[in-house]
Amino acid sequence: MADRRAAAEFMRRYSFALLVTSDAGEPVASHVPLLFDESVGEYGMLRGHLARANPHADLLDGRRALAVFSGPHAYISPTWYQAANTVPTWNYAAVHAYGMCELISDEEELIRWLADLTAVYEAGMPTPWTFDADSEFIRKMGKAVVGFRIPIDRIDAKAKLNQNHPAERRQRVIRELEQSSDPDAREIAQLMAEDQ
Repeated sequence: MADRRAAAEFMRRYSFALLVTSDAGEPVASHVPLLFDESVGEYGMLRGHLARANPHADLLDGRRALAVFSGPHAYISPTWYQAANTVPTWNYAAVHAYGMCELISDEEELIRWLADLTAVYEAGMPTPWTFDADSEFIRKMGKAVVGFRIPIDRIDAKAKLNQNHPAERRQRVIRELEQSSDPDAREIAQLMAEDQ
């Protein structure tokens, strides 16, 4: 994905990411929802939180972080190409965002961030839950999490969609994927069709 806008949309759509930092050279990972804010810096910024009880929360501040946003993926059988000398492969889309992690130490900023996160995910609900930033319950829950931001300094985005094959082979793969019961496979078919 050479287009930065496509990478930004991807991070918004597949916002449940794998956050990786390290501890004495050993990778540490947590799965967390991350909100992308393109208005900050050259590459944008990610905001997230972990439970304070999560040991990974102690390994964030000032550490280099990698956020992996995984999209749809599907196995591709060489039989679908109807051509000799082909091999199995996997089509997928993913974005890797890198930056230095900073803790959100201001309680009001953290509560605003939690309100933003809730608003994003409640927006599609039939009856959205109301985030009451002034309630004692929300304030108590806010103390149980560690908020962080990652100003992004590098983005690697890739959509591997059989671009190395001729159009007729790609069309065969799209037809096979469209018939799958796997929603990821059908989504890969759609991405392949859009990429032609």
